[in-house]
Amino acid sequence: MAKAIETGLPKMRIEEAAARTQARIDSGRQTIVGINKYALEKEDPIDILEIDNTEVRKEQVEGLERLRANRDEAKVKADLDALTHCVETGEGNLLALAVEAAKDRASLGEISDACEKVVGRYKAVVKTISGVYSAETKSDPDLQKARDLTAKFAAQNGRQPRIMIAKMGQDGHDRGAKVVATGYADCGFDVDMGPLFQTPEEAAREAVENDVNVLGVSSLAAGHKTLIPAVIAELKKLGREDIIVTAGGVIPVQDYDFLYKAGVAAIFGPGTNVMKSAIEVMNILLDEE
Repeated sequence: MAKAIETGLPKMRIEEAAARTQARIDSGRQTIVGINKYALEKEDPIDILEIDNTEVRKEQVEGLERLRANRDEAKVKADLDALTHCVETGEGNLLALAVEAAKDRASLGEISDACEKVVGRYKAVVKTISGVYSAETKSDPDLQKARDLTAKFAAQNGRQPRIMIAKMGQDGHDRGAKVVATGYADCGFDVDMGPLFQTPEEAAREAVENDVNVLGVSSLAAGHKTLIPAVIAELKKLGREDIIVTAGGVIPVQDYDFLYKAGVAAIFGPGTNVMKSAIEVMNILLDEE
């Protein structure tokens, strides 16, 4: 069991089950009322609380500056050095030292950095699954159409269309993004899956380094109006405006116009059929040829 946990098997099985369920929903074999059956022609807009992320960040920075201006810096430095020494040598109680540092007003980031100096930062191994959609949807016409379009692209360009699925900001959930990655792989895309918590700069750089055709941003934590324009700006800085940017996830309909104006080519909200979205992306790509 320990070996299975270490290799990420439980997480993989959960993600596989999620992909199978989504494939059944997309193909109509599993009914979700309001999504793939008995859907309204037009959904009423939902009232949402609009948060100005830029203003919130400004307030957080100002708060940190006040904190640091009113604490004993020498004492905080000693606390953080003690934490680093404990991690390095194994001597002392790490939790007690972290509590002491917090009492002296060290920030969580500083406490983490003190440990990171020795052990580094944990990075989850990103694994995606293939074959799930094709097994569940079998002869679904949308799957076949998507495959025909990716095959057409490959014949014209000498390679399969390549997409990177990115998770940026403090959005710590990637199961939906993994489902999309699985579906696109079965449609004939080469798929790269970015790690959680990327900055727009990191996501854009990885997309350029991997020479992708499409950067698909998966958003769940309401950072889309800040992060997506930022990643588009970064791609321009790197001279890769040709990389198509799409957005998917929990994005209110009233934000679509803002994102289109920012340069997003397509938006896929909750309930989007993965195979139909792949067809739309391919139509955009082939029109660009």
